[in-house]
Amino acid sequence: MKKNPSFQVAKWVLIILVIGLVIWLSRSVFQVDANGIRDWILSFGLWAPLLYIVLYTVRPLIFFPASVLSIAGGLAFGAWLGTLYTIIGATFGAMLSFYVAKNLGKSLVRKKWSGNAARIQGQMEQNGFFYVLLFRLIPVINFDLISYLAAFAKVRFSSFALATFLGIIPGTFAYNFLGSSFVSGNPTIIAAAVIVFIVLTVVPILIRNRWINKQKLE
Repeated sequence: MKKNPSFQVAKWVLIILVIGLVIWLSRSVFQVDANGIRDWILSFGLWAPLLYIVLYTVRPLIFFPASVLSIAGGLAFGAWLGTLYTIIGATFGAMLSFYVAKNLGKSLVRKKWSGNAARIQGQMEQNGFFYVLLFRLIPVINFDLISYLAAFAKVRFSSFALATFLGIIPGTFAYNFLGSSFVSGNPTIIAAAVIVFIVLTVVPILIRNRWINKQKLE
C-alpha cells in the first residue's frame, strides 16, 4: 500500500519545523556560556562526571553546540579527565544521532540515489570507516551533521562508532585543553593551549585534503 504523497510532504515539513524550533530555542532562549555550564555541572558534586556524560549523550537532540560543552568539560574537569568524559559522551551522542537519523529517515536510507549522490553513497558504504574518521578529525565540521550523513549513506554502525571514537580524540583534547587553560590563568599555558588547538585543527584538514587529492589521482 502506497503512502499518500501529501502525507510524506507534511511529515517532512513537520520534522523540519520541529528541528528549526529546537535550534532556535537552543541558540536564543537557552543562551549560556561555558563558565555557567561548568558551575552548574560541578554543583552536582560526585555526580558531576556522570551528569556531564549524560548531557553530552543527549546534546544532539537539542542541537546544543558541542564546542561550548567541550570547553565547559575542560573548565570543569581539566584537560585529561575532561577529554575522557567528553570522548565517552560524544561517542554515545553520535551513536544516538546515527540511530535517530536512520529511523526518522528510513525513506532516505532505503532510497536508491542517482548521479553524484549515488557515487558518494557507494563510497560511504564501502569506505564508511575512513570517511567518518577523516571528517571526525576536523573539529570545525558540524559534529551532528556527520552522524546524520553517515546514517543516510548506509555506513555500518560498527564502522561509524569506531571511527567516531578514534576521530574525535585530537579535537576533543584540543577543546578541553583550551578550556582548562583558562582556569589556570597562566598566559603561557593559555598560549600553549591555543597553539595546540590550532595545530590539532589545521593538521587534520591538511591530511584530509591530501588524502582526497590522492583519491582523485587514482
